Amino acid sequence: MTAVKICGLSTPETMAAALDAGADMVGLVFYPRSPRHVTLDQAARLAGQARGRASIVALTVDASDEDLRAITTAVEPDFIQAHGAETPARVAAIHDLTGLPVIKAIKVHDAADVAQAAAFSAAAFLILYDAKAPETLTGALPGGNGLAFDWNLLGHGHSLRRFMLSGGLTPSNVVKAIRATEAPIVDVSSGVESAPGIKDVALIRKFIEQVQREG
Repeated sequence: MTAVKICGLSTPETMAAALDAGADMVGLVFYPRSPRHVTLDQAARLAGQARGRASIVALTVDASDEDLRAITTAVEPDFIQAHGAETPARVAAIHDLTGLPVIKAIKVHDAADVAQAAAFSAAAFLILYDAKAPETLTGALPGGNGLAFDWNLLGHGHSLRRFMLSGGLTPSNVVKAIRATEAPIVDVSSGVESAPGIKDVALIRKFIEQVQREG
C-alpha cells in the first residue's frame, strides 16, 4: 500500500486528524518564511502527540549544524528532510551529525532535474521529488507552493525506487499521480489546506482515504 506523509502540520487538532486517518509520516516545518513554520516548543508537543503512531519528519532548508542539533534534541524526529540546496556531501554530513536518515528534496522541472537525484542515492535515505517553482512566482517557497510537475518524467521505468512524490497533490489527483509514477510514498501539504498554512481536517481525511482506496 502507498504510504502517506502529511507535511506542515502545526496544531494538535490537525495532527490528530492526520494520525486518526492513518498517516504514516507527519512533517514539521522549520523554516521561518513558511506559513507552516513551527517553533521548537510547538514541534516538541506535536512530535509527542505523534510518537509511536507515525514517523516524524523535521523539514529543514539549508539548516546550520546548530539548528539541526537543536531540532534533533528538542523534537527527536525519525527523519531529517533537507529541502534546500544541500549537496550530496552536506546530506551525508547531516546524517553524520544527527544520526538520522535524510530525505533529500529534488525540485523538478525537466528530465535533467530528475537525473540529479542519482548523485544523492548513496547519501540520502529517500529522494523526495517536488515541483520546481518558476522564477516568475512571487513569494515562492522551497516547497509547499501547490505546484505539480510532469509525472511522466518519473514514469514506470524510474530507476530510483526509494522515493517520495510531492508537489501539487490533492485528494482529487493523488490516485492519478500514484498510477502514473508508482510512488511508494506520497507527500501533501498545501493540497490539504483551506489557506496557506491552515490545514483542513476534512481534506486530510479525504486525501488519506483516496490513497488507501487505491491500495
